[in-house]
Amino acid sequence: MSGKRSNGEGSIYPYKNGFAAYAWVTTPDGKKKRKYVYGKTRTEVHDKWIKLHTEAKKGPVATSAPTLAQYLAYWLREVVGPDLKPKTAETYAMHVRLYISPGLGAKRLDKLTVRDVRTWVNKLLEQCQCCAQGKDAARPKEDKNPARRQRCCAIGRCCGQVASRRTVQDARAVLRSALTNAMTEELITKNVAALVKVRSGRKRKREPWSVEEARTFLEAARKAGDPLYPAYVLILVLGFRRGEVLGLTWESVNLDAGEITVERQLQRINRQLVHDETKTEASTATLPLPQICVTALQLRQKAQEAAKQAARDLWTDSDFVFTTRYGTPIEPRNFNREFTARSAKAGVRGIRLHDTRHTCGSLLAALDVHPRIAMQILRHSKIAVTMEVYTHVPSEATRRALRKLGKHLGGTDRK
Repeated sequence: MSGKRSNGEGSIYPYKNGFAAYAWVTTPDGKKKRKYVYGKTRTEVHDKWIKLHTEAKKGPVATSAPTLAQYLAYWLREVVGPDLKPKTAETYAMHVRLYISPGLGAKRLDKLTVRDVRTWVNKLLEQCQCCAQGKDAARPKEDKNPARRQRCCAIGRCCGQVASRRTVQDARAVLRSALTNAMTEELITKNVAALVKVRSGRKRKREPWSVEEARTFLEAARKAGDPLYPAYVLILVLGFRRGEVLGLTWESVNLDAGEITVERQLQRINRQLVHDETKTEASTATLPLPQICVTALQLRQKAQEAAKQAARDLWTDSDFVFTTRYGTPIEPRNFNREFTARSAKAGVRGIRLHDTRHTCGSLLAALDVHPRIAMQILRHSKIAVTMEVYTHVPSEATRRALRKLGKHLGGTDRK
């Protein structure tokens, strides 16, 4: 093909080992700029030039593209931070830092392909994250405590700590969300992450405590004078989450009316304790208090007052129901540790703290709480759902558990 330009191709010219062309476009910030395309042949550049003109007619066109890592940093700062809950923003940042940026961050945003994302996903499903993140390498080679020394990947004994399918799914979902925003800002024309699927892994079956196990746990905590006993009661009987218990204030408790309002939670976010509203509107509710909860909270009032008198000038005034012996908020991770330790001391099966929520309905049935009140506590929209939960507890076992719980843990339900 001759080097002579065709009509309308005045912007195409020889460049290095091929050809280049430009077109005037309007950038997303409203400025007029030249955007260049390159190729080895005039025909290749001509096709790109035509495509560029078509894009310019449709709307704004970016003249320079950031790397994916650069765009993700902007997205987290300007979009995720202001728009989402702090804990959600922290989770997004974690996925970007640990999984997305290391694998795809160097790619140009507008050059990211479906193949790139699929290769990244497949690698995540196979790669040891202890090796990739240098977890073992960060440990000292020598330490008095053997548990703190390098013990696997750093010394050639790969532990095979592969990310779960759920983690890979979540990382891809974060990438997809970021690329959707990039499309909205007209930096890219398609979301390549949305075109890559990750097969769901099997859900692990959770086995929450039985009524008898929950009774044994609560009874042991009360007999031991555990200061967190009232918190365990709220978690097991009312289905409170960890953050909701630790973020509970006395302002939200009305013992005279027998009501408690769930409206705030305490979480550690970016190395700071944050006392914020609950994650969703559905999580905020005013619940009736069975007598066992009233009794437990009365015990907590007395214990907190005694701690305040003992601490004197060291006491920190706050409205939190559950505090340390000096009045400060309880660290969420410490609460988990205390729960695990108390479970072991009580001689009951070890379960996740969050799994206690699944015991709530059975305990309410065992306490003979009226189904309509249980429906409010469990936040069911239909009474039939509540009754289905109640039928899961054998009637005779329910009566025996009721008598034991009523006798040892605060009497019968005044409701």
